[in-house]
Amino acid sequence: MIRKLALSALTALTLGSAPALAAGEGGHVEDFAFSFEGPFGTYDRAQLQRGLQVYTEVCSACHGLNLVTFRALTDETGPGLDPDVMRAYASTMQVEDAATGEYRAAGGPDHFPPSAMETAPDLSLMAKARAGFHGPYGLGINQLIHGMGGAEYIASFLLGFTGEETEQGGAIFYENTAFGGNVSMPPQLEEGLVTYSDGTEATPEQMAQDVAAFLMWSAEPHMTQRKMWGFVGVIFLTLLASLLYLTNKRLWAPIKDAAKHS
Repeated sequence: MIRKLALSALTALTLGSAPALAAGEGGHVEDFAFSFEGPFGTYDRAQLQRGLQVYTEVCSACHGLNLVTFRALTDETGPGLDPDVMRAYASTMQVEDAATGEYRAAGGPDHFPPSAMETAPDLSLMAKARAGFHGPYGLGINQLIHGMGGAEYIASFLLGFTGEETEQGGAIFYENTAFGGNVSMPPQLEEGLVTYSDGTEATPEQMAQDVAAFLMWSAEPHMTQRKMWGFVGVIFLTLLASLLYLTNKRLWAPIKDAAKHS
């Protein structure tokens, strides 16, 4: 029994350290090095702004971000857009007015429009909904080491098209290594598809990671604050435990001395 457990643990650690990890049935997810990973990781503002651009120019035609408000784009720990830039960006999109039922230009308090197609999922929580890394036998070893891997799954999915196509029932499906099968969405990224204002070269790999990071922020906009307060909580609990230990020793010291001399 002990031997089997030891072999299982060794196998788990071996699989967990691999750069490419299994996702789902036959899926293949690459382990990208995102800046927000780890207990002290933070979002890269420039990357989030590039990801917003990729989402706007490539993804928003079909997919929505219905749980994200435009004013959230000004968050200092997020994309950090200037308020005027945010309002100008919001005004380029149309939202339905709840009072009149008519469409108007969006403003800061409004949410991003929902998906334009019924079959296109909303991307607000996609990075949290998809778990990219799975441990052996469902133990979650890879999640413990690498995190859930939702952003890695998105980037791997966008880069995972093999070029193989299959026709079924008059519809074309495209093979994707991250999904582990065929999907109805065709490949989206190609060299130079967008022009980054900061001069970054818009390779498919760069665009995939940028939009994956932005979608991670859309799903976890308060990640940085959560990590900070978690760290503060650990320090507080450490100090509290130390004080309780010293207090316990002080209270029991006379009793222990009396017991020694009795």
